[in-house]
Amino acid sequence: MTQSMNLRFFFFIFTLTVIPITRSSSSDDYQPYIVLMDKSMMPSPFSNHHNWYTSLLSSLSDEEPAKHLYTYNHVMDGFSAVLTKSQLERLEKMSGHLVTFEDQLGQLHTTHTPKFLGLRKHAGLWPISGFGEDMIIGILDTGIWPESESFIDKGMSDVPSRWRGACEAENFCNKKIIGARSFSQGMKHRKENISTTDDYDSPRDYEGHGTHTSSTAAGNRVQSADYFGYAKGTATGMAPKALLAMYKVIFLDNSYDAAASDTLAGMDQAIEDGVDLMSLSLGFIETRFYRNPIAIGAFAAMEKGIFVSCSAGNAGPHPYTMLNGAPWITTVGAGTIDRDFAAYVTPDDENYGTLIGKSVFPQNLLIERVPIYYGYGNKSKGACHDGSLDPKDVQGKYIFCDGMSQTELETSGAAGAIFISDDSNFLRPKDFNLPYVVLKPKVGDLSKKYIINTKNASISVKYGETLLGVKPAPQVAYFSSRGPDTRSPWILKPDLLAPGVYILAAWAPNRKSAPIGDDYLLSDYKLVSGTSMASPHVVGIASLLKSTHRDWSPAAIRSAMMTTADILDNNRSIIMDMTSREQGTPLDYGAGHVNPNKAMDPGLVYDIQPQDYIDYLCAMNYTKHQIQIIRKKSEINCENATLDLNYPSFMLILNNTNTTRSTFQRVLTNVKKSSSWYRAVVDTPPKGMNVVVKPSTIFFEGKYSTAKFEVIVDVDITDAPPAYYGYFGNCGYLSWYEVNGTHVVRSPIVSATAGRLP
Repeated sequence: MTQSMNLRFFFFIFTLTVIPITRSSSSDDYQPYIVLMDKSMMPSPFSNHHNWYTSLLSSLSDEEPAKHLYTYNHVMDGFSAVLTKSQLERLEKMSGHLVTFEDQLGQLHTTHTPKFLGLRKHAGLWPISGFGEDMIIGILDTGIWPESESFIDKGMSDVPSRWRGACEAENFCNKKIIGARSFSQGMKHRKENISTTDDYDSPRDYEGHGTHTSSTAAGNRVQSADYFGYAKGTATGMAPKALLAMYKVIFLDNSYDAAASDTLAGMDQAIEDGVDLMSLSLGFIETRFYRNPIAIGAFAAMEKGIFVSCSAGNAGPHPYTMLNGAPWITTVGAGTIDRDFAAYVTPDDENYGTLIGKSVFPQNLLIERVPIYYGYGNKSKGACHDGSLDPKDVQGKYIFCDGMSQTELETSGAAGAIFISDDSNFLRPKDFNLPYVVLKPKVGDLSKKYIINTKNASISVKYGETLLGVKPAPQVAYFSSRGPDTRSPWILKPDLLAPGVYILAAWAPNRKSAPIGDDYLLSDYKLVSGTSMASPHVVGIASLLKSTHRDWSPAAIRSAMMTTADILDNNRSIIMDMTSREQGTPLDYGAGHVNPNKAMDPGLVYDIQPQDYIDYLCAMNYTKHQIQIIRKKSEINCENATLDLNYPSFMLILNNTNTTRSTFQRVLTNVKKSSSWYRAVVDTPPKGMNVVVKPSTIFFEGKYSTAKFEVIVDVDITDAPPAYYGYFGNCGYLSWYEVNGTHVVRSPIVSATAGRLP
């Protein structure tokens, strides 16, 4: 393995994959590096490590100066600097040097969701938590558009005195946005010039992504928000009274890339400023954790009690595509909600009623009695194959197509189209740049029957409709990355599913929102999909929980969300994978879909201390030197090395075998004020998995009392039905039921075949 940090971000629908960058030899000889140092080796004359680092750099004389970029105070002991190869070689021989990474480049990866999640204004977690009041959420992203209505500070309390952050732009912050900084030094010193026409060398958002994620997490209430008539309602973030701090680390530059040194600097500053929670809707390729800057930064945050939520990535539905899989990060996949967007198609014959189809065409139009053409009897014309339609036949008419052909709609001169397809759920709002409606085949057959049997058939079409109560929901989004994690397969990832499809939130108003024909429309709010949208939902919910339970650790907050998550959709069936149209598995949705109100009162939690993670890294065969990079301490204790982390899930890996046995040790902590008894209930498939829990009942004397138990799992997938992608073994659940109480603490038990193990 090389010494370079492969920091490659995923493209939009939204999370960060690596593109090799080709450079000239002169550029290769003078570039940014991230340097880790052993702070205990700092000579006594220096009062602080920053002065030590800059002194070391000043001693490296060469044709080019050794240029200091950032000193890291929290995420790691070290700094980033622009060095020549000869300067780097001399630095690596100096006392106190640990390791150097190349600063590689990478690319960037609501009105209804609070109701869908069960959040209510006058009951439950929202009012009990004060809507997240006094919680500070740090967002690392493309910046923020402060003038958005979502960030008006009406009704906000004064900024907490504990806040140490700052706003680097004038008239940018208020009582809602209390901090705004940008980090671009690493990018600039790679000669990746930040665009002066399409971006801002400031915390202002150039793209809309950071504004969207920020308002999803903690946007204030905005009435009558909509996307060109769709999803109209009151937009609000998960924690509308929480405070926001933006750390802009992604810029529009020559290569549309982001620098690792800038991302680390943003995380370091967020910790220094005093954020309570952090959300990153971006991710680096899954290197080992001591090479992954988000994993390193998140560990430092976790040690200081900061909850870190990250997007799982958008490489689904394939297995082993998980990003941000470190166990101290809460990793979030994306699901649908019970809302969809439609157009009503009414044949000019009342016997056929009104047909409902999918459309997000960005105009609230009513097209009345427009003639419709169908090339019945000609397979090519009936399917609207490219070039098949005669413009003379379709000019000014709607075309009816057995399939989808946006190209033929665009080139034939037709006024619009009715397409027949079973894949409308995979279309994005930007795909509807022309007036068309997609009908499901069964519905389309009715329309087809009308056209065939009616001379001079015509239809009316009403765009701009929003459907609520859609079933089934949630479903696992087709793009959401799936587990297991390649670098840490012994921990189930993702942890949770959260809303991430067609999420309406604030946007940069001077950026393209909706294509229409050959042009674009602008909007203050936009519908966007991605695991990038899921992570801020979870960090917002986590802020509500932290506001309610100030003494909970990041692991306790994650446990509360995982053990109370929903595994059933609104049809009371197991959450479906929208790609396979079959039941999903915990490798798709983790412990389940987050349920905020249940998470507020979980009964019991699985807590984890920083040393527990160190024990896990030791068992992963990390050297003490590698662990030191993550923990920043020279004393590393590996006496209790174990892969059996006190996690709220149980994971078994089948490595070239159909059978395996694992024994898990767990400790539960009571977060109720009173004593309680719990009994174990195991739900397993009819065959292929056997689970024994010892003891089967546990007692808690009072709040914060603990109880230990053991779980022995035997798995045999010899006769298991083939999985959709051939990597899932089987799964069951262990649930602790409170005796004479209401709490149920559920954990998934999952087996999977080995992929590319670390």
